[in-house]
Amino acid sequence: MTEALGLMAQLTGDRPRCERHNQYMPCQHVECQQGSGEPVWAAGVRAESDAHAAIESAPEQDVLPKAFKPGGSFFLQALDAPPAIWGRDGDVLWAEGEALVLAGPQGVGKTTIATQLIRARLGLQDTVLGLPVQPGKKCLILAMDRPAQFRRAGRRIFGADDEDYLNEHLVVWEGPPPYDLAKRTDILAAMCDKAGADTVLVDSIKDGALGISNDEVGAGYNRARQKALAEGVQVLENHHVKKAGANGGEPNTLADVYGSVWITAGAGSVIMLWGEAGDPVVTFRHLKQPMDEVGPLQLIHEHQSGTTTVRHSADLVDMARIGGVHGLTAAAAAEAMFETKKPTPAQREKARRKLDKLASQKLLVKVSSAAPNDPARWYPAAPEGSHGPSR
Repeated sequence: MTEALGLMAQLTGDRPRCERHNQYMPCQHVECQQGSGEPVWAAGVRAESDAHAAIESAPEQDVLPKAFKPGGSFFLQALDAPPAIWGRDGDVLWAEGEALVLAGPQGVGKTTIATQLIRARLGLQDTVLGLPVQPGKKCLILAMDRPAQFRRAGRRIFGADDEDYLNEHLVVWEGPPPYDLAKRTDILAAMCDKAGADTVLVDSIKDGALGISNDEVGAGYNRARQKALAEGVQVLENHHVKKAGANGGEPNTLADVYGSVWITAGAGSVIMLWGEAGDPVVTFRHLKQPMDEVGPLQLIHEHQSGTTTVRHSADLVDMARIGGVHGLTAAAAAEAMFETKKPTPAQREKARRKLDKLASQKLLVKVSSAAPNDPARWYPAAPEGSHGPSR
């Protein structure tokens, strides 16, 4: 692959600056933009992108036979559950080979959680929000949205870690990308390749592709994301939401995520964080899932240490125990899980699935009623060695 001269220096922070304004090139001042020509470091990035594009433009007779896969092996050798980058069993928040989008308004902790995930990918912590994270080898952070603020947040999270280790395993790109990721869809994969990264954090999508509400731009960015995934890079993205959900309420659907539908359609997992900027407690909803839905949860951000913990989630096994002879219905479980007195049919169905999963794990026992209007009830499983549900 073509050597990208000068790019490595930029990826590691030694980027050329405008002598007049002391800004990273390209300088955004109008007088420097006019007649300034291409910045010196752009040729290297373009060469890397061109190398990826050359592979795409290879003769069809050379490329196509290598791309075909036997149908039987493709389907029948698939795993029941996707390998988890973040999660365990069916509770998968970030699946291998699929992008994870952390969406939410400003100041609710997207960067805090994303940076903890990067720290875990570097092998510096085992879990995030109580779920394990598989370590990777090297991470690239595209700090495009308010990089100075990102730097301060990262200082809190990485503050106790070894600087030499971080220098070896973590690379940061500060400011806008060299080209719009939706227009030159090879750039994201090229940057990861040159940085030697198997994980990339895009912070945020709107800064990597301009006009993200346009479907053409959204499709272009998704293509860039998919090319990076095809190269074996695990993709983590911060993104924003519309100002409010339906009827001005809390955004809690994929339609509430800002921009083109292709942003969420091309992701494997979408998490919504909601609250006011700076709130220590925010809501966590798993809007799109590779497997089972995780949560809803209430998260506590410890801003001084840059850590996040789960405040509480509805303990359905404990609720079934407290229910005694009445057990626990899906409607009551939905009320607790979604903090509402009037759960929707979809919320009741999600609660039922959660209860059935606990029953499959032998933590609960489901008892169906013969009466048509009497709902099924779940009871705590009997202690091992006894008979029947514990009531």
